[in-house]
Amino acid sequence: MTSETTPYPNGRRRIDQVLAEDFTTGLGDLGIDELRVRRREAEQEEADLSYIRRMLQGRMDILRAELARRADGSGDTIVAHLSEVLADAGRSDHGLGRFLRVEPSRVDEHRRVVEQVIADVGVSDVENHNDDELRASLGRLEGFERGVSEDRQRVQHVMDALTKEVAARYKDGSASVDDLLAER
Repeated sequence: MTSETTPYPNGRRRIDQVLAEDFTTGLGDLGIDELRVRRREAEQEEADLSYIRRMLQGRMDILRAELARRADGSGDTIVAHLSEVLADAGRSDHGLGRFLRVEPSRVDEHRRVVEQVIADVGVSDVENHNDDELRASLGRLEGFERGVSEDRQRVQHVMDALTKEVAARYKDGSASVDDLLAER
């Protein structure tokens, strides 16, 4: 599924730049300041992609819970169990992810992207849609989330390459932690 998060070769957005082949080419030739700038860009992109994933996962959890509620024949509404549904208890198998030092940017833009994916079924109105509509929306969300996850993994590989190069500079003495601390 193509979206606003899909990277495009030679694009101008941060994801396009971070995932461009030349972003990690010749790292040994770059100065430490440029390496740090690139790593911060990659970290910010990962934070944004992680935010989108969390939004998608929350919406998928709501749709799954509504489908399960219907299958169980429970008389309760999804709203009665919303805090349980969104508590992340069932997400322990997804891992904890990385610690990110940055907050997501462009939050409103990301929210609009997710809302476009599910425009036909408002998550706040799941009870007024039939099972087939909910399953179709869940399938679209799952496909979109897979794409975002793949992009996030690619960004993490970029971050790993940049981090490895920065660490090598510290190890060989060509970069100093004192320089980094003075920068802050």
